Amino acid sequence: MKRFTFLAAMLLGTQLHAQTYNLLIGTYTNSGKSEGIYVYNFNDLNGEFKAKSIAKGIENPSFINLSPDQKSLYAVNESGAASTVSALSFDSASGELLFLNKKSSEGKDPCYVTSDATNVIIANYSSGSIAVYGKNLDGSLTNPKQVIQHTGKSIDPGRQASAHAHMVQFTPDKKYLVCTDLGEDLIYIYNYNASGKENILNVKTVLRSTPGTGPRHLTFSSDGKFAYLAHEFNGSITAYSYKNGNLQKIQEISSVEKDFKGRIDAADIHVSADGKFLYESNRGDANTINVFTILPTGRLAFASRISSLGKGPRNFAIAPSGRYLLVANQNSDEIVIFKRDRITGALTDSEKRISVGSPVSLIFAPIQQPKKK
Repeated sequence: MKRFTFLAAMLLGTQLHAQTYNLLIGTYTNSGKSEGIYVYNFNDLNGEFKAKSIAKGIENPSFINLSPDQKSLYAVNESGAASTVSALSFDSASGELLFLNKKSSEGKDPCYVTSDATNVIIANYSSGSIAVYGKNLDGSLTNPKQVIQHTGKSIDPGRQASAHAHMVQFTPDKKYLVCTDLGEDLIYIYNYNASGKENILNVKTVLRSTPGTGPRHLTFSSDGKFAYLAHEFNGSITAYSYKNGNLQKIQEISSVEKDFKGRIDAADIHVSADGKFLYESNRGDANTINVFTILPTGRLAFASRISSLGKGPRNFAIAPSGRYLLVANQNSDEIVIFKRDRITGALTDSEKRISVGSPVSLIFAPIQQPKKK
């Protein structure tokens, strides 16, 4: 009996460990309420969390990205003309982040960073440019390999007087890079040559979105056949079919009520791992998380809407199990943990909160235990 109890306890402990992930949080430090990049343990079984480490002294790490091997973290440092991008080593077992180096962002106010095994790529919002960096063996950044400058504008004189690159993301087949430009109302698709020394990115196609909508973030379906684009200004979502570096529009749908009055400021957009639901966040006067069912055709059907329970829901992340969705409410200094119904996609308040100053960017990552010698 004692042996059985011991084995049961061991099994339970293993299950609980397997359900625990690192939660990495990028923030704005210029609010005076944040010290840098935060790492928490998050239990995906019950939504409990525990502070693990803080990487202090990293200025305005407002968007973060973890390398595919989970050993390096890259953070944009959004500081106007003095903006940089930082590289840090990451120990997933301890949660420790150690500064490696930083490089000029080659532009103003970078707001997005992505990486693969070879390169790190950022989008500079205010200057409307893309910068590509190589990676040294320790994960630190090389000098820029390539800088691409967008030069257009669109119809909103206040927010679209110049280019504003907002997102850079690899396509599911890793052959192309997509960049949404809010200032130009354009979606750039670049051919991607990972091993290139200089011309890593070359324009393949440029798509125009509805003038004055401000394309912001784009996400792909779990099977890679569809893509969904959130427009910042009016909260509309465009659905595309995707194949071989080509996006074909199939639908445009609103994320706000028909009679909604006020500023929307759509922010983030993600597809659940099972491919059944799309989630999108609106800030401004809306402060909502919107849920859509993804039909077999790739088209969307509105499912539900819930308050973000805070102000300025910036980015959000779905926990690996799909049981929880965490929302970074930037302007109310809190991450709200929602329970997620994996059958209906609906969100409900778990009443759990993580208090962090100006949270913006969220990443879940597995905890890799060190190998036994």
